[in-house]
Amino acid sequence: MEQNKEGNNVADDNSDLPTKKTINFFPPLYRQRYSFVNDLVNQHKPKKVADLGCGNALLIQTIKSHSCLELIVGVDINEDKIVSRRCKLSPFSGDYLSPRDLNLSIILYHGSAVERDSRLLGFDLVTCIELIEHLDSQDLARFPKVVFGYLSPAMVVISTPNSDFNPLFPVVTLRDADHKFEWNREQFQTWALGVASSYNYSVEFTGVGEPPEGAGNVGYCTQIGVFRKIGARAATPCAKEQCGEHVYKVVYSVSYPSLQQKEVRKLALVNEVSRQVQSLRQSYISSLSGPQRGDPHRPEARGNGLTAFSGPVFTELEKLNIEKSPKPFCLGNKFYVPLERLLAYPKVNRLCDNVETMRALLAGSVRLSRDSSAVTLDLQDESQ
Repeated sequence: MEQNKEGNNVADDNSDLPTKKTINFFPPLYRQRYSFVNDLVNQHKPKKVADLGCGNALLIQTIKSHSCLELIVGVDINEDKIVSRRCKLSPFSGDYLSPRDLNLSIILYHGSAVERDSRLLGFDLVTCIELIEHLDSQDLARFPKVVFGYLSPAMVVISTPNSDFNPLFPVVTLRDADHKFEWNREQFQTWALGVASSYNYSVEFTGVGEPPEGAGNVGYCTQIGVFRKIGARAATPCAKEQCGEHVYKVVYSVSYPSLQQKEVRKLALVNEVSRQVQSLRQSYISSLSGPQRGDPHRPEARGNGLTAFSGPVFTELEKLNIEKSPKPFCLGNKFYVPLERLLAYPKVNRLCDNVETMRALLAGSVRLSRDSSAVTLDLQDESQ
């Protein structure tokens, strides 16, 4: 039932059509649908999103970078299609170098949108993009009972072709051979309003795919219904017969590195502290080529200049916090940066909020002073 969202759909195809009927969407129509969902995620900040009929998981790829997301689930009836694109969802090296603040898991299931699975209970957003038109009459009748009645998410987004738009395309009965029906605006809105009323949702109608000039009366090429649960969402059912309904098959699962994971946070802190200490040391060395050594007005003698850092622009409050913190200093050939100084830098402070935590995370990975109050390194590093 759930189909590839980049499939052979007349409305999505920007190939050559008879001149009189050519309609090219830019961006392509499927991209406009994904952008619509992406904007909703950006606006409402859901933590848990499920895409029913996820196809090649391109929508999941589109939204996974949002920092609010902690769980994204994709469900599709075509297992081969899911498996073929799962590598696109794996973390890249940049995800480890700049980890997320919150954990994120992505799970792809093989299953049908009209089957109940308790692992999809309690979601903030469920998307059904170009899905319902693939359902036969029996499955279409089951669909609201499962999605709105059983899963009962805070928000549901459903998109489907608008048949009012079809006369603008070359002669075709349905846009895709697998479509069981295509509704006009009145039919879709009548169905959606009935579903919303039955399951205590409100619904707003919009769409993507603007009609060409002079044909505005046909509406959007893709019509969209945005359903929102009215009032507080009911507590997630805990009855054994509901919580034990696991009918979907897991075909892919991945967790992204985040600062919630101790080893990831430690690695990020060590990298940031090392980078900051090296930068401060280089600033100190550069200052030695300034006024004559022994001059009390030299920057390092006054304890100034060591906060210089080429990179991020600090706010006035951040600058003040840095200036108030203990300053780096040099003893012999050893350069020291107090942990309290490092903690004043916003990027370090984001990774740990006190000196004790920083000391524990850095231990064994960077060289600390004897009393463990500062990071130390040779002033002149022969290897450099």
